[in-house]
Amino acid sequence: MKHRERSKFGERIRQLRLAKNWSQEELAVRSGLHSTYIGGIERGQRNLGFDNIIKLARALGEHPSALFAEHQK
Repeated sequence: MKHRERSKFGERIRQLRLAKNWSQEELAVRSGLHSTYIGGIERGQRNLGFDNIIKLARALGEHPSALFAEHQK
């Protein structure tokens, strides 16, 4: 179950990143996180801490709660 939730979170990050036409490398630079870490997040392999969630939210210009929103098509 935990992995499924991480996968959903990662898909949301991917959705927000692609909406900005950014590569994983671009999001990495803007968030201060490594690009391989971004890839791990998007694949649901990473269990993020609060600080990294905040970094992602700021880089994407979103409120942290928006990162947990259900995937919208």
